[in-house]
Amino acid sequence: MPKSERSKVEVEGFEAKYYDQMMWILTLGQYQRLIRRAVKDTGVKLGDHVLEFGCGTGIAAVEFAKLIGNDGRYVGLDVSEIMLEKARKKCRDFKNFKFLNMRIEEHLPFENEFDVGFMSFVFHGLEMPDRIAVLRNAFKALKDGGRMCIFDYAHFDVEKSPFPVKYFILNIECPLAAEFIALDLKDLFESVGFTDYTEKLYAKGYLRLACGSKR
Repeated sequence: MPKSERSKVEVEGFEAKYYDQMMWILTLGQYQRLIRRAVKDTGVKLGDHVLEFGCGTGIAAVEFAKLIGNDGRYVGLDVSEIMLEKARKKCRDFKNFKFLNMRIEEHLPFENEFDVGFMSFVFHGLEMPDRIAVLRNAFKALKDGGRMCIFDYAHFDVEKSPFPVKYFILNIECPLAAEFIALDLKDLFESVGFTDYTEKLYAKGYLRLACGSKR
């Protein structure tokens, strides 16, 4: 499926090469800490199997490695080979870690084999049909009792936000971001079969970890 012209989540070239540095600057040095907190809050535990949609340079993968241990399993998916190579280097010493070049909204060869699905700062940049496709892929890939967790922007009033936040969302982020912020994620999760929806807020309520369970 071709990349949406309204999206900025597929990163290549210069942006892919220096993605970590760019995110560090944009978040004032807080990016790693935020990802660490979100990964921990997924409830992942020792020995779990994790599937990450849009793994990027492996920042979350490193955090998952600390929690799932050598008996766990991690598979990261992304479309940028530059970013995947960075992720492989970061995780070269971790057992049972694999990074694959796959589109997350297309058919995936996983079924009933993961305890946790995770995605960070990708979902907001997808068109609605692709969001639904990703959630369906996650539902199929998870074991019964597994959880899909999305770390991304929270639901808030962009127009009433402080100027830096409003300017960033409306002028720097992709057009899909503002649409995502207004979205009811609970309804979207439930539309593909997830239950027990929860949200946890971060960064003064501008970010959220949205999770649903497969029962």
